[in-house]
Amino acid sequence: MTTLNNADWIVPDWPAPPWVGSLSTTRRGGVSGGANGVFASLNLGDHVGDDPASVAANREIVCRRMNARPVWLKQVHGTQVIDAAVCDASGGQFPPEGDAAFARSPGLACVVMTADCLPVLLCDTQGRVVAAAHAGWRGLLAGVLEATIAAMEVPGQELMAWLGPAIGPKAFEVGDEVRAAFVSVDPDAAAAFQPVSGGKWLADIYLLARQRLMKRGVERVFGGNFCAVNEKVNGNERFFSYRRDGQTGRMASLIWISEDK
Repeated sequence: MTTLNNADWIVPDWPAPPWVGSLSTTRRGGVSGGANGVFASLNLGDHVGDDPASVAANREIVCRRMNARPVWLKQVHGTQVIDAAVCDASGGQFPPEGDAAFARSPGLACVVMTADCLPVLLCDTQGRVVAAAHAGWRGLLAGVLEATIAAMEVPGQELMAWLGPAIGPKAFEVGDEVRAAFVSVDPDAAAAFQPVSGGKWLADIYLLARQRLMKRGVERVFGGNFCAVNEKVNGNERFFSYRRDGQTGRMASLIWISEDK
């Protein structure tokens, strides 16, 4: 039976209360393959063309690592925030459309899947509410982090955030229209873009997220030192990356309040 080992996942290094569990997967530790290994091996996305049985097995591998039931979403690069308790009560047969989820009840894991987009985990200092947000540049620009903080109903000063594996600032090339969209909303966003040739820019999605969080009072922000495109372990790609590979699997970032709190 396949199980995750310590090299196959990332445990956020942040001062969350001990009963708050969190985890971010890599592409290692699962059973998927696919043509040319595009899903190898811990693909958790059920919408990318992988064998459904392999995806189900991979999700079970992750579930065994947690003391919680994951609440999966159908992500659409928007700002809808889902109450995990409501989703769990529906039986989870039809994942709701949304790009963030929050939970106040123990035993429910908020989950977002990524392959370059930024996963953001949040919790309050008392460990009473947790949340996960899928922050690609479209969702980030539209306000998914602000919507998530509002749904948690906790002042930003009482929250902390962890930024998981995403495309790094040396790999995220965007057009002038993306930069212009961010700067038109917040002139400070200009600091997150460095010019390259041909009217293109290198965007720092981590800095853009930090700016958004800080403006909502979230000053304790951790993580944000990954690059899903370029990081390798023993010569192998560490993360799934849509920008790098096109067809690829998905990682998951999860957060929950333990039932044995």
